[in-house]
Amino acid sequence: MTLAIFSLLLSGCAVSTGQNQEMAFGHVHGIVDLGSGKMLMGTHTGIYSLNSSGEIAGPIGGNDFDAMGITGNSRVQYASGHPGPNTPSELGSPNLGVVQSVNAGKAWSPVAFTGLEDFHVLTVGIKNEIYGLGSSSTFLRVSLDGGNTWANGAPIEAVDLAVTPSGSLFAATPEGVKVSQDNGLSFKVLAGSPALYNLAPSPNGELIGVDVKGTLWRLANSSWEKFGTVNGTVEALLETESGEVVLVDDRGIVMIKGKEAKVIYSTLGAH
Repeated sequence: MTLAIFSLLLSGCAVSTGQNQEMAFGHVHGIVDLGSGKMLMGTHTGIYSLNSSGEIAGPIGGNDFDAMGITGNSRVQYASGHPGPNTPSELGSPNLGVVQSVNAGKAWSPVAFTGLEDFHVLTVGIKNEIYGLGSSSTFLRVSLDGGNTWANGAPIEAVDLAVTPSGSLFAATPEGVKVSQDNGLSFKVLAGSPALYNLAPSPNGELIGVDVKGTLWRLANSSWEKFGTVNGTVEALLETESGEVVLVDDRGIVMIKGKEAKVIYSTLGAH
C-alpha cells in the first residue's frame, strides 16, 4: 500500500482512498499563505483565492494555467505547470518552467526553465531560496537567489519538499523523510520518521506532514507527535502564520485550530 501510493504520486497521478468528488475548480496542487487569513490555491484551472471562512474566488487575474506546483508567501509566489487556453505565450509552452507573481497571483512573469520544465514539487524558504523537482531530471533544482541562478543539488526521488525557517530542507521519499542541511547538496534519512507523502513547514520552525494511513504528524524538538487525522488522500497541506493547519482531503478544504477540525469548503455536490 505504501509503495503503491508513492509510485502513483511520483508518476504525477492523482490518488484517492475515498469517494470524494473533484472540486469544481479541479485538483488542488498547493496552498500559499498570504497572511491575515488569506490564501492562494493552485489548481488545474488556475489560481484561486481562499479565506479562512471558506470563500473562494477565481481564477485570479484570469490566469487559467494548470498550476502543478505552487509555493510562496505574502511577498512573492512561484508556480509551475502547463498553460491554459488563455495563458500568455511568454509564460511558456508546453511547460511553464518557474513563473513568479509579486501581487498575490494577479499577474505572472517567467523566471526560469521557460517552456522546458514542469515542476510538480516546489518550495521556497524565508530567504527566497527555491527548491524544485522537475519533469526532466532526477536532480533537485536549487536557486538561492530567488530564481536568478540555478544549480543541481542531489539526485532524489521525492513526492514533496518543505524548507523550514531555519533552512532545513525536508523531502518525503519512499525510504522515509529525508533532511538536508546544505541547501540540497546531500540528504540523510531521519530515523524513525513516519511514511509521509505531504509536508509543510511551520512558522515556528517545525514541520508537519500526513502519512499514508491518514495521520497528521508534527516534528518538534526532534520527536514526532500525532495531532490529527484526515479523510482519504491529502492534495495540499499548509500551516498558516497564525498556526492554523489548512488541508484539502476527501471532505473538501479543512481548517484545524487546536483540536478542532472544521470543513470550511465542502466537496459534496461538486462536479
